[in-house]
Amino acid sequence: MRRAGSVGESGAIREERTAAVAADTADTANTAQEKWGAIMRTDVLHAVRLARLDLTLVFRNTTVLFTVLLLPLLMAWLFTQVQGGAEISGVPSTLYVLTGVPGLMLGFAVFTNLVNTFTARREELVLKRLRGGQPSSVAVLGGSALGALALFLGQVALLVIWINRSDGVLPANVPLLVLAAVLGVVLFGLFAAAFSGITPNAELAQVTVLPVILLMMVGAPVAFSVDMLPGPLGTVATLLPVTPVVTIMRTAFLGQDHFSGSGEALGMAGQWVAALPSLGILLAWIAVAALLARWLFRWEPRHG
Repeated sequence: MRRAGSVGESGAIREERTAAVAADTADTANTAQEKWGAIMRTDVLHAVRLARLDLTLVFRNTTVLFTVLLLPLLMAWLFTQVQGGAEISGVPSTLYVLTGVPGLMLGFAVFTNLVNTFTARREELVLKRLRGGQPSSVAVLGGSALGALALFLGQVALLVIWINRSDGVLPANVPLLVLAAVLGVVLFGLFAAAFSGITPNAELAQVTVLPVILLMMVGAPVAFSVDMLPGPLGTVATLLPVTPVVTIMRTAFLGQDHFSGSGEALGMAGQWVAALPSLGILLAWIAVAALLARWLFRWEPRHG
């Protein structure tokens, strides 16, 4: 009887210990989750504050405001005047050009803007101070990218109003349009971080970004279809980082297949299926840009 009682007591003790260990594990997990949640909330708040600061600075600087916000729209108007009344891939030239202008907007509102911002803040030791504070590195860079995204989406909204007033057309697939816009900002935000690392100072930022801007103006299918180019040039234009963004947004806006150049009308599901190859190219470029940003981006000024 004593042995049976002692065995029962040992089993009860083991159960109590197991329950205590389980309770400690649960408490540790809850604490870790709460800590992670607090870090995430802090990063989001810092990113939003930094984005608001960036937007305030843009709207206070007339030169930056013109370059980032208005110059792409002016270039869009010039492109529409040059094209006249011809059709491109079965679409009126004005409408075709305007649905491709987001490719130029990415070059100015996102790429040029962020190269200037990252370079200036690095040279003024702002990035170093921010990195040494509460926000994480992702929050510091993501805040600026969030401000650029707000600018870009604002431009796209103005473009939608323009197209609706001039051609009576509204976007056919808003979710696909927004997805392409967000991925485009991520891509060119990462490229901006990489290019800021090879830019000695803010005064030379315009020189650093110029080759990319020229390539986007010449190679992006803004005022022409990629199918209009001869074989090798068409292949190169198709693989440019900006091309998937333009073709996805144009297809999402018009509800037509502008990946193959056929201009065939597509339903909502058909647009998503047709966009998959371009989304794959876009994600591959994002991976390349992330590696370049990790390799080239600098938090502190160059020495020597």
